[in-house]
Order: sequence, then structure tokens, then C-alpha cells
Amino acid sequence: AAEMESQDAPESPGLHRGFICASFNQDTTSLSVGTKTGYRLFSVTAVDKLDCIHEGAECPDIYIVERLFSSSLVVVVSLSMPRRMNVYHFKKGTEICNYSYSNNILSVRLNRQRLVVCLEESIYIHNIRDMKLLKTLLNTPVNPSGLCALSVNQSNSYLAYPGSATMGEITIYDANNLSTVTLIQAHDSPLAALTFNASGSKLASASEKGTVIRVFSIPEGLKLFEFRRGMKRYVSISSLSFSADAQFLCASSNTETVHIFKLEQHSPSQDEESPTWSAYVGKMFTAASTYLPTHVSDMMHQDRAFATVRLNMFGLKNICALATIQKLPRLLAASSDGFLYIYNVDPQDGGECVLVQKHRYVFEQDEPEEEESPEDVGPQPASQSYAATVALPSTPPSSTTLIGYSEDGGAQKGEVIPEHELAESPICLDDENEFPPVSMLKGCRPLT
Repeated sequence: AAEMESQDAPESPGLHRGFICASFNQDTTSLSVGTKTGYRLFSVTAVDKLDCIHEGAECPDIYIVERLFSSSLVVVVSLSMPRRMNVYHFKKGTEICNYSYSNNILSVRLNRQRLVVCLEESIYIHNIRDMKLLKTLLNTPVNPSGLCALSVNQSNSYLAYPGSATMGEITIYDANNLSTVTLIQAHDSPLAALTFNASGSKLASASEKGTVIRVFSIPEGLKLFEFRRGMKRYVSISSLSFSADAQFLCASSNTETVHIFKLEQHSPSQDEESPTWSAYVGKMFTAASTYLPTHVSDMMHQDRAFATVRLNMFGLKNICALATIQKLPRLLAASSDGFLYIYNVDPQDGGECVLVQKHRYVFEQDEPEEEESPEDVGPQPASQSYAATVALPSTPPSSTTLIGYSEDGGAQKGEVIPEHELAESPICLDDENEFPPVSMLKGCRPLT
């Protein structure tokens, strides 16, 4: 799931003052938005309406909000307590549990098997069924943005994170078997974006330069594709996202253009009506690409995007995702101006995508009252900006600072997360035959 935070956006023109972060869920059926006053969950399964599924106002300044597929499980982190993760069952209005960590939480990733919490120099892997801490990866390379990706396919649960702070090395870790799988030398400069396809068989990456996007086979780490999104200027890639069938990959940045790449080898004669020998060879080359040695597959690059989206904004934070909505391929762009933009994508001819709908998801009431002073709920950051929160001094990781679980027993012995919330489909939010939530931990505030 792609995500976005408004780290340095307050000065940006068009930014909505109440906006803090946004993320799509694992299958792009839902949009989660963190605001100054709380968080919202929206359904994105129709083009002409954006239904608000839930609104949580228990805690202000939510800078991480992640929903597990279409279940009622949601994870939130607030700027007021940036080291604490709260796990809610929003349909029942209960808090399942909360955990505190040794430093600020920079990102959270989840599938039906694992919940991963990424700090600047450590990663915590929990079993999502009982929230037991399974593994702590200490002294990981400095990762100030909390960059990591988790395969949404729980049968493999691959985790990708930077293997170096100075080069574009990717560590692939098996979060199911708790072991390192491979290291990929992906780029010369540090990583800026990572994403898996739905099955966890491919990983796309971009570096801080933002000129080249590469796709690797997982778990082998062989380079399959290389896409060039521009040579003239370096850009900051803010999100990468595969389509559900992994035929397309979109990349958005701090520019006004979103690029959509097609994962196939183009031959010069592809557009001719009659099949030609070179077109045939091109198809054979595509079929063989998976098996070619790395130096040969280096040639599998495209210099032009298959399709593009021109956003009516420049310099604003945004995240994009490819989705099938009402049986047609669409590109969704959630921007820090408080709007979701929906574009049609032509899967045959590509080209410039057409804007078909625009929905507001952040409103004036999301801006907190100027006079209000928040309750004393813990250590306050020096400034209510995400960047300032991330810059708080760190303490050495220590398992003793983790509250609310025992090493052997998880959050509570027995089931914690209702079984149907982890089922593949269909999710039934009204099923009341559920396991009770974890008994309220110190500092918990149940949903109302």
C-alpha cells in the first residue's frame, strides 16, 4: 500500500491545512486519511462517490493510518505519541491493543499474517493474530523516512527495506520464516520508493535520483525491467504501485506527471497490422526475459511511459495507485490538497489519461481550533510537524520499552484478532461472533 506524509508541505500552495497523511489499503479498495483532528476511512469502489466508512476522532494529528484490506482492523499513530501504535477494531469501537517502541514509528505495514513496524534504525515484526513480537531487526541501516514494503500475499510475506544508507541496496527478508532471503544491488544512490506486486513475485524500486525505476524478480532478485522516467532532472518519487495483474506500474513524484509503465518488451513493429518476423522475435524475447542472465536482461528497458497523467498541481505530496473500479482500469491520485482524483486508463493504447472524477476528502472542520490546547497525553514533540517529530533524539532500541505483551505470550494468550478479519474473502463486518479484544492496556482509550 502506497502512503504519503506531508513532511515539508505546510508552505506548499494548495496544501490543505488539516491534512497530514494518506494511504491506500492493500488491494486499493479503501483510502485512509490522517488529519489534524483524527482519521477517516473511505471506500473507493465507485467512481462517482467517495463513501466515508468510518471517522475516528479519539486522537488528533494522525500521521500513520493503515487498514487491513476491507476488515475493521486499523492501525494508527499520532504525532502526540509518535512512539505508540494503536490497533483498533473500528466496527466494534474497541481498541485491540497498543504498543510503545524505543523510538518514533516511521511506517507500519500489514498483511493477514504479519504486522511490521519500522523505526529509523530497527524493524519489529509481529504476528498479526495475537500481536506477539516475533522478531526485532536491530541496527538496520539508517532509514529516516521509514521506507519499507511488505508483500500483501501472506503466503510469502516478503519484506523489503534499505540495506544501505548510502547506496541503493535492498534487503529482502522472509517475514514468515524470519530469515534474510537476498540482497539486491538496485541503484547507485539511496532508495526512495519500494513496492511489491500483489503476489509478491516482483519488486519495483526507485532511488533518490528518480530517473530510473527497476523491477526485480522475487525471491531471486534478478532484474526484469528498467524504466526511464526522465534524464534531465532528478525528481523525488513519492509512490510506486503495480496494477493487480502486475501488467502495469505507476510512479508519481513531486512533478505534475504520473508515469504508467507496461511490463512488456516493445518491438519496433508492434503497431503494424500484419504480424512480422521482428514482432515475433520481440514476443519471444519477452517470454524469455525471465530466464535471461542479468547482463542480457539489462537490455529490457523502456525509455517512454505507456501512459501518463497530468496532475493539475505541482510540488504537492501525492500518492497514486492503479485499481479496477466498476470493471475498468483507473488511476487514483490522492493529493495533499485534500482531493482524490480518478483517471481512466486505456489498457490498449495508453497515452494521456482522462480525469473523470474529483472528490474532496479533507474538509475545513479538519483544522483544529487555534485556542485549543491538547490534553496531556504523553511527551509532546517540539513542533507538531512530522519532520520535527522524526528528528527527535533517539534512544537505543530496547525490548523493555515495549509495553503490553510478553515475549512468549503475545498481547494475550489465545486469539486476539477476530478470525474473520484475516479471512481472504468475503469480509463480514457485521459478524458479532468474534473473539473479545485484548483487555484494555494502560493508556488505552477505547473508541466511542
